Amino acid sequence: MADEQNLTSPDKILVIDDDPELLDLVQRFMTSAGYDVFPFEDSREALAAFDESNFDLAIVDINLPHIDGLSLTRMFKDQSNIGIIILSGRIETTDRIIGLEIGADDYLAKPFEPRELLARARSVLRRRQEISILSATKDKTISFGGWTINETTRILTNPDREFEALTSGEFEMLLVLVNHPNRTLTRDQILEYLDKSDRPNFDRSIDTILGRLRRKIEVDPKNPQFIKTVRGVGYIFTAEMRSRITK
Repeated sequence: MADEQNLTSPDKILVIDDDPELLDLVQRFMTSAGYDVFPFEDSREALAAFDESNFDLAIVDINLPHIDGLSLTRMFKDQSNIGIIILSGRIETTDRIIGLEIGADDYLAKPFEPRELLARARSVLRRRQEISILSATKDKTISFGGWTINETTRILTNPDREFEALTSGEFEMLLVLVNHPNRTLTRDQILEYLDKSDRPNFDRSIDTILGRLRRKIEVDPKNPQFIKTVRGVGYIFTAEMRSRITK
């Protein structure tokens, strides 16, 4: 990582914002922290650069001309496992939830302190590196009802062995469920089990993400087999689990 002064190349960060002053501030601050920063005011030029090079992280303003930040995030995630932080001057909870559901790793409202952006960038890049290290050393899979979730590669396959796309939020929520089967969990308990750096992103969207998971893994989302509601309490994941670790 860039902040650990190792012998690898610095992480490459793509920054897209149509505010030239903010773009210059982010570029100078992140560069001084040791990262290789590529700033763009035009989302079309940023997309072209993304297609031609490999980036570790993208910092994307949500309100961009030509290609908006949410569409850009979806395009990036469809083609790679790049980390993404969304920036926005808007404070609507809906925008934050949509951004996280389509694959963004974090969301930061404007105005913000550059040091907070740096801390969040380091967190996203650190998690990305940890996943890469795990992929090279061991492979942990959990199976339930014909479905298989690979904790290392973060891939879910259905009973027909076809890939089922999950957003970052959906994957983290599914991990909580499969690691606590046949146990009723309140919303507060679910938040406790989530990674501490991710908890603020889930505070108001637990029900939304669980609803999306049901639509993806249940035969009948209205009469779920796996993710069941315990009225007045929370949720319970009722499935027979099998786990395996290979090296």
